[in-house]
Amino acid sequence: MKNSHRDKKAFSADQREQLLTVLKTRFEKNKNRHNGLEWANVQARLNAHPEKLQSLHAMEETGGEPDVVGQDKKTGEYLFVDCSAESPTDRRSLCYDREALESRKEHKPKNSAIGLATAMGIELLTEEEYRTLQTLGSFDAKTSSWLKTPSEIRKLGGAIFADFRFGRVFVYHNGAESYYAGRGFRGSLRV
Repeated sequence: MKNSHRDKKAFSADQREQLLTVLKTRFEKNKNRHNGLEWANVQARLNAHPEKLQSLHAMEETGGEPDVVGQDKKTGEYLFVDCSAESPTDRRSLCYDREALESRKEHKPKNSAIGLATAMGIELLTEEEYRTLQTLGSFDAKTSSWLKTPSEIRKLGGAIFADFRFGRVFVYHNGAESYYAGRGFRGSLRV
């Protein structure tokens, strides 16, 4: 990644405006992802929670192409999710979590999906969120993405990931310590 995304320095006015322009353009080009939502309301929410811009910037700079995919009617929060066609480029070749990373004796990946997501201030998608995303387009036709793994699976040493092949979503399991050039993770952020 080009820069540390979670440093405490505020964005310059130019950086902030550039990110907001990218997000607004993507929002307007992909209205099917957020029917009935208006950018002015999303931007007002972002203005009220400027600390979230650093996480969105991290999502953008690692290739995630974040976009709004819904709104929580109870809290009013907008849900941003990585909408890049394939698993974000700068978030691949990662094992699942810190425990898995530490268990590897050799050929360790540079980080873990959970570790990087935490540093970015985002969450891995759940299986349900991933399936919902797939109703908005075709994602991960050539790659796969780690998903937030239920604790009962993780306790047994596994983790889950998913992809889109043959016109459907497939959810698989793997050892949490595994990593592949074609597997990354998609994140979500509530604003």
